[in-house]
Amino acid sequence: MTLSEKDNLTKLQVQRYWELLYVLVVRTLKVRYRGSILGVYWSLLNPLIMTGLYTAIFGANFASYYDNSIINYVLAAFTGLIVINFYSASTSQALTSVVGNGALLNKIRLPVSVFPVSMVAANVFQFSVGAFPLLAGITLFNSKSIINVIALVFPFLALVLVCTGIGFLVSALYVFFRDLPYFYELVAFVIWISSPVFYPAAIVPPQVKPFLSLNPLSPIIESLRQITLSGSIPDLGLIWSALLGSTIIFSFGWTCFHLWRHQFMDLL
Repeated sequence: MTLSEKDNLTKLQVQRYWELLYVLVVRTLKVRYRGSILGVYWSLLNPLIMTGLYTAIFGANFASYYDNSIINYVLAAFTGLIVINFYSASTSQALTSVVGNGALLNKIRLPVSVFPVSMVAANVFQFSVGAFPLLAGITLFNSKSIINVIALVFPFLALVLVCTGIGFLVSALYVFFRDLPYFYELVAFVIWISSPVFYPAAIVPPQVKPFLSLNPLSPIIESLRQITLSGSIPDLGLIWSALLGSTIIFSFGWTCFHLWRHQFMDLL
């Protein structure tokens, strides 16, 4: 096979992958919101309600960490909640994606990785038309800078990479361990409680911080908050930390998925 033929074959495979991904994302969204009045905007309901609840309980105590402003606490809590909700939804849905499509994979030869990716992609679309415009508006209001609005893309990209990497890992593990969802519920809870969602990172004791720093969502949340709430130029250190950690997790998840996928068909 010549180099030109190899390039054409690669282009055809990439095109087929994207077409299949598009079909799966559309199918997922149609099934998820069939008969729904608000559609994808239901994804905003949970973080808005939880933000109100956290504000009522913790707002007065934690406002001092946000320039003595309840409004700033509301925005900080909302930012943390949309991150943790995106993570929980994307990874939990990706976890069952390969096994859930086992019958289809036994009939048609398809790239297995497209199934966990499609779950994350569906949530990316949901976030892009739901929470992101609201977050961009808040950022523009606070910073008065389009640079900050554009910079929101980088911590969100880090979030997508984390979710995709974890999605690859858990979807592969679920093929071998069918009781994984019960264990993963505990893992997701630990990640949620160790993320500075409803509390400021400054209150964490110094002896605990090294353990919480292992949480890949923490630098993403802190970067989003800095860009959204501070009004200053984006902190490149926070952005770099978020992207570096997410790239490592994505690479690890993809490597595990790639090494184990040849065993999938025997177990599906």
